[in-house]
Amino acid sequence: MKVTDKGQVTIPKELRDALGIGAGTEVEFERRNDAIVVRKSTSAPSRGRQLAERLRGRGDVAMTTEEIMALTRGA
Repeated sequence: MKVTDKGQVTIPKELRDALGIGAGTEVEFERRNDAIVVRKSTSAPSRGRQLAERLRGRGDVAMTTEEIMALTRGA
C-alpha cells in the first residue's frame, strides 16, 4: 500500500467493515515505537451532531431568521 502525496492511505474494506468505520467516521492515530495504530475515535461527535454539521449551510430559504421565527410562533 502506498501513501499518496497528500499523506493518505486506504484502509482495506474488510478492516473498515470489521471496525464499523465508514465515510465520515472519526479516527485517531497513535505512534507505538515504529508502528502507527489507527482506531475508531471514542470522542467523535454524536450522530445527531454529525447530521447537523452535514446540513449546516445547505438551507435554500430566502428568509431571515426573524421571519422564520415569526412563522413558527404564528405571528
